[in-house]
Amino acid sequence: MSDFEPEIDDIRAMRQENGGADLKAFLRQQIANGRAQREQPARKPVLKPPGHRPGAWPPGCSPPGPPPERQIPAPAWQAAARHASNEINRPDQPCDCGNCPVADTEENR
Repeated sequence: MSDFEPEIDDIRAMRQENGGADLKAFLRQQIANGRAQREQPARKPVLKPPGHRPGAWPPGCSPPGPPPERQIPAPAWQAAARHASNEINRPDQPCDCGNCPVADTEENR
């Protein structure tokens, strides 16, 4: 690597020789020398993957179920789900769950 600083006369001479190819070659060499002198950025160490996948249960097991005091019989659960669905999808029609108020229509009077 050279620390050559050309004078103005040297640059003029390089422009005139070989149609300016000497100046282009000189400048490209200066750029290459500058890049070679740069320090390479320190690489971050590659971290080991964690022992588990975040947000997932470990392989071979499942999440715990509801506590025993919250065990709901299947028919009651299905009726509650049907009622919630009817409230969301058909709010103007009562369902047969027994908890819905009867709509005030002429047929029910």
